[in-house]
Amino acid sequence: KGLAVAGAAAATAVTALVSKSVGAFADYEQLTGGVETLFGAGGRSVEEYAQSVGKSVSDIQGKYDSLMSAQNAVLENANKAYMTAGMSANEYMDTVTGFSASLISSLGGDTNKAADYANSALVDMSDNANKMGTDMESIKNAYQGFAKQNYTMLDNLKLGYGGTQEEMKRLIKDASKIDKTVKANDMSFGNIILAIHAIQDSLDITGTTSKEASTTIQGSFASMQS
Repeated sequence: KGLAVAGAAAATAVTALVSKSVGAFADYEQLTGGVETLFGAGGRSVEEYAQSVGKSVSDIQGKYDSLMSAQNAVLENANKAYMTAGMSANEYMDTVTGFSASLISSLGGDTNKAADYANSALVDMSDNANKMGTDMESIKNAYQGFAKQNYTMLDNLKLGYGGTQEEMKRLIKDASKIDKTVKANDMSFGNIILAIHAIQDSLDITGTTSKEASTTIQGSFASMQS
């Protein structure tokens, strides 16, 4: 009787695990499609991409290669996000696709630069949550707001700045004194990401997630779960 109960419990657990695995992979496929659309060529081959824009393969080869480079960078960053950002690949891609259209636009369509900025933003989000104890969803909402020029949730980051446009301007100006790549009067989303990174770096917040993943039990467990 005991073996029968144990066997039934094991069968239930395996069924649940298989169900979750299939569901997670289905989400992964859909999210990968989003990354391909935003950063790559929408999953098209070079020939298909050339046909879609009405040009020859030789004319668009450079552009296509650039898009594939950006797409692969995002996917690679997603696959190692459990170490760098304390997120699963799915959570990483879901967060990135939530604001990347605005980010790419603010960077003049440069998808490779957008891939770098997006990764920096996600690592900064996780580091802030770990160091400042802020709820991750609140931080995600803040960044999605910044992408839409809404600064009311800037105080969610607990960096000493209130939730107003004037306070965001002050953050950017302060950041420009720390990091010369930050433009003092630029309110674009890309520049905001650079500015927040500079401020967090100056407060020794940068790298918290990665460090905890390799040096603490709690951080290692969180990384394993991701």
